[in-house]
Amino acid sequence: MHNAIMQARPPRSYLFAPGHRLDRFAKACAAGADAVLIDLEDAVPASEKVAARAALAAWLSPAQPVFVRINGVDTDWFRDDLALCSAAGIAGIVVPKAERADDILMVAAHSGATTAILPLIETARGFANALTLAQVPPVRRLLFGNMDFGVDLGISGDAEELLYFRSQLVLVSRLAGIAAPVDGVNTAIDDPLGLRADTLRARRLGFGGKLCIHPKQVGPVNECFRPSAAEVLWAKRVLEAAAAANNAVVALDGNMVDRPVILRAQAIVDESENPPAGSAPWPKDN
Repeated sequence: MHNAIMQARPPRSYLFAPGHRLDRFAKACAAGADAVLIDLEDAVPASEKVAARAALAAWLSPAQPVFVRINGVDTDWFRDDLALCSAAGIAGIVVPKAERADDILMVAAHSGATTAILPLIETARGFANALTLAQVPPVRRLLFGNMDFGVDLGISGDAEELLYFRSQLVLVSRLAGIAAPVDGVNTAIDDPLGLRADTLRARRLGFGGKLCIHPKQVGPVNECFRPSAAEVLWAKRVLEAAAAANNAVVALDGNMVDRPVILRAQAIVDESENPPAGSAPWPKDN
């Protein structure tokens, strides 16, 4: 395992902001997301790529670090985007349609020593090489580009159709010793129930965060990745029962409490007391 998972919780929510809309950068930073992701790739028309990069370079500040999605390695803008990667104020680089470890290393060579690199798995080849990509030392976690991935494989649907692929990214991340992966976007801006269902599914599968395309999505995503008051209460009761039994197997509410259950309870308590870096603390009743 090349990367120890950071003690501070990694972001739950990554909010996209289009790179050619300078007016939206500050709004995105104020939307409550754990991380803001300025997009120089898909969100920016080809005619505005150069101007968007220049505007972002002038706006960046160490006081408000953001993630940046650069253009792909096979584009005309990639080389110039690399020059931006080491700028102060960039917390991480998202590499779109990541497929080769050499490309990740190339980005790392142009980034700051502490800059996180997040490969975006959007193609069949990227998925096939996911473990190799996850094991490249600068990589902190994988992102799932569910929309482009479905197009590349000719898959219609974002539920059970992509279950295998989502589960494999969780497994790969664990094997590589990096943080849990980040689930892809939900394109429905005004469907909080659907977003909640998608996010809770991602959490059940072992994902640690989700990409957001609108500020409205940030709150529900953050909430779904936060242990509920009921979960924390259950976890504390489990730990109390285990402690009273000197960590021997014990029954609680008719269910057996053994080591896996204790470990799960401890993880919930730890998560409730240790919010993502840069985010507000969990509410007291959680």
